[in-house]
Amino acid sequence: MGYEKRIDGRKKFEELRPIEAKAGVIKRADGSAYFKIGKTVAYAAVYGPRDLYPKFMQNPKKGILRCHYNMMPFSGQGDRVRPGANRRAKEISMITEKSLIPVINLEDFPNAVVDVFIELPQTDAGSRCAGITAASIALADAGIIMKDMVSAVAVGRVDDKLVVDLDYNEEAYEEGRAAADVPVAFLPNSGKLSLLQMDGNITKDELKKALEMGKEACKEIYEVQKKALKDKYQLGE
Repeated sequence: MGYEKRIDGRKKFEELRPIEAKAGVIKRADGSAYFKIGKTVAYAAVYGPRDLYPKFMQNPKKGILRCHYNMMPFSGQGDRVRPGANRRAKEISMITEKSLIPVINLEDFPNAVVDVFIELPQTDAGSRCAGITAASIALADAGIIMKDMVSAVAVGRVDDKLVVDLDYNEEAYEEGRAAADVPVAFLPNSGKLSLLQMDGNITKDELKKALEMGKEACKEIYEVQKKALKDKYQLGE
């Protein structure tokens, strides 16, 4: 019969869940952000650029970006997350760095490090994308000169339909074809892709269409990111 209606009540397969974003939410950080999409909540805090220690790690030609992704133990829809470092958190920390590096000129920060800490107190799918989006706002809030913002969202297929911003129930949908989840991140002004991952099987034509859907969705997310930054500075915070 096919996937005819989104489980959470959204009217369109291209529709994002409700979004909220704020900049400057953690006072002692150099930059910070809150980003919520549906029931997934991400906080990001930026510290730096600051001297990198131990000194043998320093590079006199450029700085480094370090991202630290963490889901809190009772944040998820599924099983309790084991506290502390784990392989999934390390993997997502690495891909977050790779998603953000293209917009930062690390040559401006020789011998230095920019640390980004991402905490997720509540998740309902799309956590890595929410973390990347929050981190991009936080970097801008920290005054880091950026070539572009980075906006991220998950696209994919639920049974026979391509959808934007899957929630947990869609990721776990068991009728028909197994769901495919494709997290993507775009640089909205240039249109370049800085993240592409895939969980599940999807055809080449489906992937091409899903990427176009993701690109358009990221333009919407970008407008929310910009508004969060403008709101903060208009209020003089």
